[in-house]
Amino acid sequence: MPRSIWSGAISFGLVTVPINVVSATEDHSIRFHQYHLKDMGRVRVRKYCEAEDREVAQAEIGKGYQLTREQVIPISDEELRDLPLPTAKAIEIEAFVPLESIDPIRIGEGYYLQPSGQVAAKPYRLLVQALGRSSKVAITKYAWSGRERLGVLRVKDDVIVLHAMRWPDEIRDPAELLPEPVDLTEDEIDGAMALMDSMTRDDLDDPELFRDSYTDALAKVIEAKRDDKPLPKAAEPEETGGKVLDLMTALNESVAKAQAARGAGPARVHEIPNKKAAAKKATAKKQPAKKTTAKKTTAKKTTAKKTSARRPRSA
Repeated sequence: MPRSIWSGAISFGLVTVPINVVSATEDHSIRFHQYHLKDMGRVRVRKYCEAEDREVAQAEIGKGYQLTREQVIPISDEELRDLPLPTAKAIEIEAFVPLESIDPIRIGEGYYLQPSGQVAAKPYRLLVQALGRSSKVAITKYAWSGRERLGVLRVKDDVIVLHAMRWPDEIRDPAELLPEPVDLTEDEIDGAMALMDSMTRDDLDDPELFRDSYTDALAKVIEAKRDDKPLPKAAEPEETGGKVLDLMTALNESVAKAQAARGAGPARVHEIPNKKAAAKKATAKKQPAKKTTAKKTTAKKTTAKKTSARRPRSA
């Protein structure tokens, strides 16, 4: 079981829920050390004191704020822990909002909040049930690692999850990144929607579908070098035959490939219909069809009358 990285409480009005914070994610990346390439000696970062011109141990190192060039204000870990903030020892719930009202760009890493002891079981369960029935999430404030943070509480499989959030002024305005205005046809938009439909899935948690290909490839390289074997070759990119595809052709071919990959049919290009042209053709066909039907109906009635007239009366 992962170790607790913070202990405190969730403050919900006058209700207090003692909790332990556990990281909700794991990092499976392959990591490297730095080496001197000439002799593969390990290269390390050593910490030196500029005033004494010597290496110092971690126990001698603390935090400080440079007020001026000559004056530094030392700040201890104990002083940071004892800050006069209600969020220093508790995750304070400030408000409840619909989850869809939060821009995903503001949501960061996630943590599981574990009830601390039996005394926390009932208020913890109460908050889980309240969040579940309200279909809302809680906006919180808390102080970790020398700064106050904004967060959101939600429920996942009956466990409360805390997601770090960025403050509003930490999000850059993307307006300057917008491209120049362009014209799009309805057919192009319909083509993009058809491609989205062909790529839509409901199995996001499938580990075989969404794999870390970079880490897998890196592991193969390390294994090949360890066994003194040739390095694996990268797959050759698909050739387009030197032709430049227009947007509609690219969309049609993409839909066909996506359908073929999912076994939805043969890998052939499906033409995306032009709605306006189809509507005109349908209108043109409907009018004569009605007249023809009317004539046929009249003809049937006339024939019926004639046939009735010829029929001999019964004696």
